[in-house]
Amino acid sequence: MILGVGAFLAGMAAASVWLVSSAKWQAHLDRAALAGAALYEALQRDGAGPVGTQITVLAPLDQALAGRGQFDRISGMPRPALVTHASILPGAAAPGTTVALTLAVVSEDLRYPLAGLTTHPDQTPAETLSALTRVMASYCSDPVLFAKAGIGPWRRVEGADLWGCDAAPRDLRMGAVVLAVIALAVLWSFVANTAAQFAGFARELGNRHRIGGPETYDSDGPQELREIVAAVNDHLVQERDRLAKRAAVLSGVSHDLGTPATRLRLRAALVADDGLRAKFEADIDQMTGIIESVLTYTRAEMDAEAPREIALESLIDSIVADYQDTGRPVSLRSPDRVVVQGGPSLFMSARGQGAVPGDRQVIVMARPIALTRAITNLVDNALKYGRRATVGLETDADGATITIEDEGTDTTVEDIERLMAPFKRGENTGAIHGYGLGLTIAATVAAQHGGALGFQPGGRGLTARIRIRRH
Repeated sequence: MILGVGAFLAGMAAASVWLVSSAKWQAHLDRAALAGAALYEALQRDGAGPVGTQITVLAPLDQALAGRGQFDRISGMPRPALVTHASILPGAAAPGTTVALTLAVVSEDLRYPLAGLTTHPDQTPAETLSALTRVMASYCSDPVLFAKAGIGPWRRVEGADLWGCDAAPRDLRMGAVVLAVIALAVLWSFVANTAAQFAGFARELGNRHRIGGPETYDSDGPQELREIVAAVNDHLVQERDRLAKRAAVLSGVSHDLGTPATRLRLRAALVADDGLRAKFEADIDQMTGIIESVLTYTRAEMDAEAPREIALESLIDSIVADYQDTGRPVSLRSPDRVVVQGGPSLFMSARGQGAVPGDRQVIVMARPIALTRAITNLVDNALKYGRRATVGLETDADGATITIEDEGTDTTVEDIERLMAPFKRGENTGAIHGYGLGLTIAATVAAQHGGALGFQPGGRGLTARIRIRRH
């Protein structure tokens, strides 16, 4: 608030300084212009000049120099001297009352730009000289004006009090601009800092399910941001409490169902009909399996497992080895050979190439149990809907992608993406065992690791891609 008020006051001060300085400068130019109009009449009638000017006739020697146009050699002129020549013709309205006026302006600093003089069709000679003296007052210099009316003598006009450098007011407009820029910079910094605090909190909130995300947030920003952070923290606490209560309820239900399920299994064993006994046991297994699946999904949402650094290739190797030990058709695809293009050489035009060693380790910060569960769910789906599964690993600078490709499935990408919602199952539900939470758990785990779960058509079937972000 203090910065904002200070910047606002500085901006108001800059505007005031600009207006006052502009008004003083305009008054200075107006005085010089009025003196120029009065000076024209004095030169035409050989009278006294206006207040602030002094008109004197040149000495004979200086008269001769002025007649030859050698104004820079006149006594008292600076060395070197820059001469600006001008002529003002008699007025068209009354040509007999005035004569032509020949002028020369001598300055040690510049030649005055007469091409920019203000003109209009009905402009009088007095207005022309007024425009000239206005231009003379516009620059910080001490010029001397020499004038000759018709065939009369050359006169020297001193007017330092009107168009000299000391007569000009102090121009504070540049300082006002600097002050305004500083005020704008302060305001911009304040706004940018506030926006950055909101944007930073938005990024942190978007990463709250990722590895290493904070449990709660704090902020030392503006009051509005602190209130938003406090409300978000309250919501997160309530959300974690709801998830914890849900997990507790499901754990209790799973535990309480254990005893009657065991009794049902014992009683089902007494059923003489083998077909009926198998149906009883299948129903019991399905009932307990649904409870365990929901409990697994809830635990995945709660981020109960602590993250740690793992070698992703070793984790995938162990998962594939477990499937192969049980005779399941799961294989590991060899990583692609990564070729790095070299830079140009001074001695040859061809670029060199190099290969990254294939035995490199991919280290990520992850929850190994949750990640294993997500990969096994995708492998199980590949085996359910296809004949075999091939697991691979692709890496880049930002993360790693685990691919699971099935073989022989006719499921499309659109169909499989619709099954990512909880308890969504395909049309062949009766023929394939499952509860409809495998893809949901895999997608949740991928989001917790800063990535996402996606699907794309493969060479032999459908390929699931679970993206893992490197930390």
